[in-house]
Amino acid sequence: MTETKKRNGFASGIGFILAAAGSAVGLGNLWGFPYKTGANGGAAFVIVYILCVLLMGSIVLVAEMYLGRRAQANPVTAYAKTNKNLGFVGLLVIVIPFLIICYYSVLGGWTFKFATNSFQPIEQATNSSPTFFGAFISNPFEPIFYTLIFMLLAGIVIMGGVKGGIEKASKVLMPILFMLLVIVAVYCLFLGEGVGKGLDFYLNPDFSALGFDGVLAAMGQAFYSLSLGMGIMVSYGSYTGNEIKIGKSIAMIAIFDTLVALIGGLAIFSAVGALQPELLGTDALGGVTLMYTVLPQIFAQMGSFGQVVSFLFFAMVVIAALTSVISLLEVATQFVIQKFKIQRKKATIILCGLCFVISIPIAWSVGGAFDGAITLFGFDLLTFLDEMTNTVLMPVGALFSCLAIGWFIDKSTSVKQRINPMQTFRALEKDGLEIGGFGKVFAFMVKYVGPLLILFIEIFGIRGKILTNGTHYWWVVIFSLVLIALSLAVYLIFFKNSDTGCNLDELVIEENAKKE
Repeated sequence: MTETKKRNGFASGIGFILAAAGSAVGLGNLWGFPYKTGANGGAAFVIVYILCVLLMGSIVLVAEMYLGRRAQANPVTAYAKTNKNLGFVGLLVIVIPFLIICYYSVLGGWTFKFATNSFQPIEQATNSSPTFFGAFISNPFEPIFYTLIFMLLAGIVIMGGVKGGIEKASKVLMPILFMLLVIVAVYCLFLGEGVGKGLDFYLNPDFSALGFDGVLAAMGQAFYSLSLGMGIMVSYGSYTGNEIKIGKSIAMIAIFDTLVALIGGLAIFSAVGALQPELLGTDALGGVTLMYTVLPQIFAQMGSFGQVVSFLFFAMVVIAALTSVISLLEVATQFVIQKFKIQRKKATIILCGLCFVISIPIAWSVGGAFDGAITLFGFDLLTFLDEMTNTVLMPVGALFSCLAIGWFIDKSTSVKQRINPMQTFRALEKDGLEIGGFGKVFAFMVKYVGPLLILFIEIFGIRGKILTNGTHYWWVVIFSLVLIALSLAVYLIFFKNSDTGCNLDELVIEENAKKE
């Protein structure tokens, strides 16, 4: 790899690992994972989750990273280099993170508000008031203001580029996040006798409570928590060179992601067990209710130091959300720069502006502003987009990454050769994928096991959602299929026979701008 290309990517292995881990560690780690663990057999859920990371998550992670490294380009070019007809998948996995940014930044703005409001006196309607959250999100303007601040923070980092922005920010933010997490967890572990009840609920293995739904939840958590199926690891992989070892990086990313989730659970369930044990095992510990209603009330019960704990906790969550949005934004930014040959700063401003405009009706919809008039088929816009991207579209993106590596890189003309995992292994080695003895296992997993497990998640995930939400959930599926069809049509009409750029183009653009 030339020195020119090196300067366009991550400068160090640790920088890449922290950036990729920052993408994986998000809001779901700090509320979704603990709740799912507690509701699905405690440590039994964790055991299945870790197995799913090993059997499925790591396989897709290798596939997506290698697609990017192989192409040294954005996802559209990366998939098209594998097979020209697959370029539409690259376009789809660019659209997915773009949509996620539009609603994720709203949640990031909420969290930013709660962090800054931690030190307000109780008599001034602080976070701990049961009505505070509802009043805040239903305000037509305040959530939008905090969303804007959050979006600006992410945009500033992206403008700095890969080495000067993403890597530098990750090296600072990720250690801070982990340090804050440990401080909060240690404090919560010493809150009193009730801590034991919370930890028993959280960590005691109960396979009878796991069930089929628990296994499905563990598979989904392993899939989503590693940022798979949305182009992030393809983009980040494109900025790596041979000096960054894929196998080692994946192990570190998975360990860090899981560790953050587990420690977050220790903090949350210790606090709940000590101060509000009646909530253990109830729906109050799920999702938005846990983060923005239950935890602030628990922090208020800790006395004056609870305000400090509240600030540390929400600051930690802001960092987790910010690193995730940075990675999501980079996927679309990379493509816009390379395809349309514009500077990074301009591309970032355009994309952030578009995301912010779309986030406004999303914030109004989820908050019920204007009498709750902004909905789509019975869903608020945030929930609708979240279900589209997480339940339907991300598995599609991950499935195609497995198919691209497992079936399209191997150019064998013989059907017998193409279905042979050993033939695939030799093709991957010849193509430059070096993962040692794991390669033979990887070839079999990416060719057969990975796609089957992803289809399992897709089918039963959608089935479960329809059973829970009713037949109107089919509109989520229909809109997702329309988006896939549009991605295919746009690619075939506008991009298939045109240059979609590479990382080297970005360097040329920036160097030419400096000369002007």
